Amino acid sequence: MQMLKQFNLRLIIILLVAGLWGIPALAADVAYSKDSTLAGIIQRGELRIGLEVGYMPFEMIDTRSGLRQKEIRHGGLRQKGGRQLSLMGFDIDVGIEMAKALGVKPVFVDTLWPSIIPALKLGRFDIIFGGMSVTEARQTQVDFADPFMTVGQTVLLNAKHTKTVQSYKDLNDSKFIVVSKPGTTGEEAVQRLIPKATYETADTEIEGATRVLEGTADAFVYDFPFNAVFRALNPSNELVFLDEPFTEEPIAWAIRKNDPDFMKFLNEFLARLKADGRFDKIYFKWFLSSDWHRFVR
Repeated sequence: MQMLKQFNLRLIIILLVAGLWGIPALAADVAYSKDSTLAGIIQRGELRIGLEVGYMPFEMIDTRSGLRQKEIRHGGLRQKGGRQLSLMGFDIDVGIEMAKALGVKPVFVDTLWPSIIPALKLGRFDIIFGGMSVTEARQTQVDFADPFMTVGQTVLLNAKHTKTVQSYKDLNDSKFIVVSKPGTTGEEAVQRLIPKATYETADTEIEGATRVLEGTADAFVYDFPFNAVFRALNPSNELVFLDEPFTEEPIAWAIRKNDPDFMKFLNEFLARLKADGRFDKIYFKWFLSSDWHRFVR
C-alpha cells in the first residue's frame, strides 16, 4: 500500500510537470521522490521563493502599488490596505516562469539576508533567489543549481574622493568609511581585500548607497547590477561609479541539501529557459532596458 501511494504521488507530479494537464513539459522522464521538496510544492500548489526585496534589479517594490523602495520593512508582510503589494524584477519574472513549469502559484517571501539560509533550512520557503553568490562557505550549508549569471563587486564613491581613489585598493585606509551589507559577498570583499578601511554596515542596499550619496560614508561596495541601477536612478555629481568589477562571482538558486530530484528539475528548467529565449528576454528587460526605472523611484 505504501509503495502504491508513493507511485501515485510520483505519477501526479510527473503528469503536472509533463504538461498532461496543460503545463509545459520540462522533466517528464524524472520520477520525484515523496521526500523531495518538489512533492511539497505540488501538494501545496505553491512555490515559495525566499529573497530580500530591494536588490535592484532582481526584486523591487513596484511604486504603482503605493509604496516606495525606501519605505519597505524587510521580513514583514508585503501588504497595503489588505492587498498584496506588487513586486517586480528579474527574479520575480523568473520565479513566475518556474512556478508555471510546475503548475503552481509563486509566493515571494521577503527575508532578511543574513537569516535567509537558516530560514530555508527551517522550511519557510523552498528555494533561495536573491542573486546569491556561490561560495565555499555557503556550499557547506546549501546546494546550488547551475549558475545562471556572473557578477562582481564594484564601488560607489563619494565624488570628493575622485582624485585620490581610482580603484577599490585605494580605499584600504582607516580614514575611509566603507559600507556594505551584512552577510553578503560585498561585506566579505571589504573585510578580505581592504581590511584597513573603517567598515560599517547598512541594513539595506539602498541605505548603504544613499549614505555615500549624502556624504556620511565614503564608499559603498556591492554587486555591479545594484550599483549600476542606483547610479542611473541618482544622476548626481556627488556620486562616482567605479564600475570595473574586482571580483568574479557566479550566482545561482540555492536549495536544501541532498535533494537530487529538485536539483535535476532546476537545472533542466534553466537549460530550457535559456534555450527558448525567455532568459534573454527577461535579462534584457531588467538589465539592459531602463523602461522600468520610473516605477522604482
